[in-house]
Amino acid sequence: MGQAAQTAEAVVEEEKPSGKGGGLLKSSAIMALGTLASRITGFLRTAVIVAALGTGMLANAYNTANTIPNQVYDLLLGGILTSVIVPLLVRAKERDRAYGEQYEQRMFTLAVIGLAVLTVVAVLMAPLFIDVLAGSYTGDQRRVAVLFTQFFLPQIFFYGVGAFAGAILNTRGSFGAPMWAPVLNNIVVIAVGGAFLTISSGRVDPSSISDTQFMLLALGTTGGIVLQTVALWPSLRGVGFRWRPRLDFKRGEIGQVGRMAGWTLMYVVATQVALGVVTALANRAGDRGVAEGLGEGYGYTPYFNAYQLFQLPYAIVGVSVITALLPRMSRFAAEGKHADVRAAFAGGLRLSSVIILPAAALMLVLGPEITTVLFAHGNTSDADALVIARVMQMFAIALVPFSVYQLMMRVFYAMQDTRTPAFISVAVVSTNIGMALTMYNVLPTDKIVMGIAGGFALAQVVGTLVSWVILRRRLGGMDGRRIAGAYLKLIVALWPLLGFAYATHAITEAALGTGLAPGLIALVVGSAGGGLLYLVFARLLRVDEVQTMTGMLARRLPGRR
Repeated sequence: MGQAAQTAEAVVEEEKPSGKGGGLLKSSAIMALGTLASRITGFLRTAVIVAALGTGMLANAYNTANTIPNQVYDLLLGGILTSVIVPLLVRAKERDRAYGEQYEQRMFTLAVIGLAVLTVVAVLMAPLFIDVLAGSYTGDQRRVAVLFTQFFLPQIFFYGVGAFAGAILNTRGSFGAPMWAPVLNNIVVIAVGGAFLTISSGRVDPSSISDTQFMLLALGTTGGIVLQTVALWPSLRGVGFRWRPRLDFKRGEIGQVGRMAGWTLMYVVATQVALGVVTALANRAGDRGVAEGLGEGYGYTPYFNAYQLFQLPYAIVGVSVITALLPRMSRFAAEGKHADVRAAFAGGLRLSSVIILPAAALMLVLGPEITTVLFAHGNTSDADALVIARVMQMFAIALVPFSVYQLMMRVFYAMQDTRTPAFISVAVVSTNIGMALTMYNVLPTDKIVMGIAGGFALAQVVGTLVSWVILRRRLGGMDGRRIAGAYLKLIVALWPLLGFAYATHAITEAALGTGLAPGLIALVVGSAGGGLLYLVFARLLRVDEVQTMTGMLARRLPGRR
């Protein structure tokens, strides 16, 4: 067996009882458990906030304002911290351990200073952000949106510190804490949403929200992010990191970051431009729906909530695999082992697809049941939840290409190539913006956000195809035959899942109608039965990754060795 094949086997191999640390599957499983807990509580958080705020004008103001810290952070520092710093930290430690630790201190100090300055400037620019992303807002809705933004923008500092802390933990082989910390944030926001429902009577809008209600939402939402960041500090101390501010940079260190960060910044700028256009168009669609008498539920909030659901499988599996793979691929790339980089990518892709493919299928078939069970409560009606479902079903089409595209981006970053992803992003963003503008202008108002989500799906396909062609040339192949074989087996195994889930949906709706109870029955029976059929057929087809994953889980059951 060749080196590349051996590496591919190692990538998906579970940890042996006598082993030290090991294997992508174990690292990914630890992170996936944390991410699963984070996303389950995130589901509850989203459901509580939707129940409290509904999907109308106040919810749009809140969600738009809460998106801005992420956009600003990603635009100016997020891509640098997550995609540039990790490979640089790995290479610094490979060069010399003592030097690598000093390099960590210098980079962390630089990040803290940059984040503090960025946060102050961003808070001062809050009205401008609302004008750009929600120019259709007027009166009390604009006033409340600006105030929310001013309270939410300090999150930038804590997002950045948390991301850098997570990068340091990952390079030291500690993956759990960054995946578990968001659970604390979710718990805080769940409590905030519950308290808001308790002190409110009926639906609250931007004109009727009280100071107490506003401060509860504003301070509670940002407080959750603060707690999420502070919670990483014990883990940092546990791996031996003690921050000692220092700015004694060696010659060429900042220049090295700048050279890589410049292209990363281009990539992030392009991505955030697309997000800004989509946010603005979705907000305009919502306001147009109100003007046309359709109601408030066709704007940014349905798009925002559908996107949160869409990202769940990727966050649980894809992010976990990517986080475990990036330091490993960076080491392979530093040593010039392109065959091992290729094998690591192919193994990670096959492993993540085992869950991402059936998740996309279930979202597509059981979308109405998912959103009804999660969101049709409080100030959100069944009809509002169904709008979210239709948008989520469009996103489900994007799940597989989105996950593959994101994983391929990390291969470029592992090779310290940030220029190629920047140029690829131009094609992706152009497709996304072009489709969004087209959908806004040609579709009826109640279908606009669905069409925008469909444009996002097409953009991910473009990014995947372009990235594949380039990496295939760069790495001397992509292990395409093996990947295609695994995908073919998984697709065959999906058909029983699709048939069972659809039959459950149709029978339940015909017999019991729609609503919370029928939706819950269809969701539980359809996903459990369909998932079981998928596993049975995948094992019959000898999908190695499914057999490895189920075997590992079985050995970890009580009483099993």
